[in-house]
Amino acid sequence: MADEIKLPIQMIEIEDDFIGQRIDNFLLARLRGVPKSVIYRVLRKGEVRVNKKRVKPEYKLQQADIVRVPPLTVAAEPDRVSVKLTLVSELESHILFEDSDLIVLNKPSGMAVHGGSGLQFGVIEAMRALRPQAKLLELVHRLDRDTSGVLVLARNTRAATELARAFKQKDARKVYWALVVGVPMPHRGTIKLALSKQGGPRAERVFPAAKGDPDGKYAETHYAVVGTASYKLAWVAFMPMTGRTHQIRAHAAAIETPIVGDGKYGGVNAHPGGEIPRQLHLHARSLDIAHPAGKGKRLHLVAPLPPHMQKSWKLLAFDLEDDENPFEELEL
Repeated sequence: MADEIKLPIQMIEIEDDFIGQRIDNFLLARLRGVPKSVIYRVLRKGEVRVNKKRVKPEYKLQQADIVRVPPLTVAAEPDRVSVKLTLVSELESHILFEDSDLIVLNKPSGMAVHGGSGLQFGVIEAMRALRPQAKLLELVHRLDRDTSGVLVLARNTRAATELARAFKQKDARKVYWALVVGVPMPHRGTIKLALSKQGGPRAERVFPAAKGDPDGKYAETHYAVVGTASYKLAWVAFMPMTGRTHQIRAHAAAIETPIVGDGKYGGVNAHPGGEIPRQLHLHARSLDIAHPAGKGKRLHLVAPLPPHMQKSWKLLAFDLEDDENPFEELEL
């Protein structure tokens, strides 16, 4: 059994960078050797105090708060992220942009953004291992586990607030690339189809909402066909205007052109066979967003395709380097 060390009581005065952050996220980032279950247990039991008062996990830190953390026992050499060192070091090469306000990654396909749901690690845990000196690393949006591409992490509370506002107010233009089975007709259009989770709030699949369904949430996605291969497969650009779970995947299937590799929404029809890989062919290709520091600066970030999509693009003679935004002229 690994040696253990006892951490003494900690009294932490909250600095400006952490104002507005949830206390559970603050503790998860600060107490990296402590299991998540332990942190939530001491919060639930009221052993963590803010200004001498009990708080719930969702409590948002305020200026000059004093946080009391109880004594905790941790491994002397904690496995801070259950991920192979090769994978952590590989993630370093996936960084597209980094400054004092944010880190932008090209998230690999197959890697969850957060540990949980049976997974021991995720992007956020791996990045905390790569940047142990960072006071804050917080996701401002999400990508499905099997979706690759542009992913933004904030490095301070101000940046997190500004970036979250940009996504919420549709000031962030996200363009996805996908390979679909069939060719959408017409070649350009907008899918407006409400989506509903079935099986409760943790359902892993969404469906077109029936008329009058109180759980249905409005969802809108622009699409444009960029290229075709014998009218059996199509390279399609998608730009979601809302952020529903599995939105692009469900919308693509709803117009009878499921994304290649998406058995969840396309069934057996999502696997065309031949030399086309079976993995999900959905990639967050680019993001155009205002820099959180303001001053009129905008970031245009482009993520190269993952290996399995590069293989398909080469097989179908599609242009891997294409950076044209087919939605440029849209008034959003």
